[in-house]
Amino acid sequence: MLTTTVELREAGIRLKELVQLVETGNDVVLTDGNRPVARLVPVSPRVAGLHLGSAWTSADFDAPLGEQFWTGEA
Repeated sequence: MLTTTVELREAGIRLKELVQLVETGNDVVLTDGNRPVARLVPVSPRVAGLHLGSAWTSADFDAPLGEQFWTGEA
């Protein structure tokens, strides 16, 4: 894997090329001067049901909040 470092000002001009690099498995790091500020990464496809059952919602999730919540009284 190759890491390419590109100045932000230059990245806009070379965007299509940089996206192609990311699609082929390379890292692209965007810098502002000598400071890294962002990294381009490929979008991974979402898989429905991948973590089925790992999250839950309580039965009273959409119930109105009590007066104590709004007033801060304990």
